[in-house]
Amino acid sequence: MEIGRHIDALERAGLDFVDAAEKAGFDAPVPTCPEWTVRELVQHVGYVHRWAATYVRECRTVVLTDDEEEAAVGPMPGDADLVAWFQAGHTELVDLLRAAPGDLTCWHFLPAPSPLAFWARRQAHETTIHRADLQGAVGTIGGVEADVGVDGIDELLMGFYGSRGGRLRAEGPCTLSVGVTDGARCDGPHAWTVRMGPEGAEISRGAPDAADCTLRGPASDLYLALWNRRATADLHVDGDPAVLDLWRSRATIRWT
Repeated sequence: MEIGRHIDALERAGLDFVDAAEKAGFDAPVPTCPEWTVRELVQHVGYVHRWAATYVRECRTVVLTDDEEEAAVGPMPGDADLVAWFQAGHTELVDLLRAAPGDLTCWHFLPAPSPLAFWARRQAHETTIHRADLQGAVGTIGGVEADVGVDGIDELLMGFYGSRGGRLRAEGPCTLSVGVTDGARCDGPHAWTVRMGPEGAEISRGAPDAADCTLRGPASDLYLALWNRRATADLHVDGDPAVLDLWRSRATIRWT
C-alpha cells in the first residue's frame, strides 16, 4: 500500500471508531479487549495518536521520556469532552501525515521504507484494529478492504513477529501456513510461513512446501483472525488445529 492509502485508511477508521464508541457508550465492556471499557479504549487510542503525532511534528529522532510523553499527550479529559478530544488528536495526526515530507526523519520502531511510511502504516492498523474492538462492543465487527487486510497481515507477521518472534515458542518445531484467497490485484505478498519452535518463530513471505497447519481465507477475515479479533471456525483450516491454537494464545501485541 502507498502512504496516501494508509492515511486514507487511518482517517476512515477514526471516523468509524467514533461512531462505534458513541453507539456503545463509555461504560460498555470491550469483548476483544476484556480488561478495557469503551472509555478506556478511546483514551488509549487518543493517547497513541498524540504520541505518534509528536514524533512526526517534531521530527524527533529519539524516544520520548515518560515526562515528555505525558506532556505531549496532555491531560485526559472527562467523559463530556472525550469524543471531541479523540477527534482533535485523530484529525491532527491525519493532517500531519498528509503534510509531512517524503524524507521525514524521526524515530520509528519497525522496519519500513521510511519513517513516514512506518507511521502512516502503523497508525492505520492501530486504529483499524481498535475500530473493530469497538464495533464488537456494539455487536458486529465490520471488515476491511482486501488491500488493507493484506497489508495488515504483512505488518503483523513480518513487522511485529518477524523481529520479535521470541514470543511464539513451541515445545517442538511446527509450521503454520497463512494464505489469502482474494486480493489478487493487491500489491504485496499473499502467503506467509510461520515456523515456531523452542527458541521462538521464524517468519517469511511465501507458502512453505509443507505445513503442520494451513490457514486460508479472504484477506479481511484473515487480518481480523490473526489479530485475534474474530474466530477462525469459518475459515479454511487444514492440518493440526493445535498449531493455530498456539498462535492464537501467544500472538498478542501489548502497549508498553
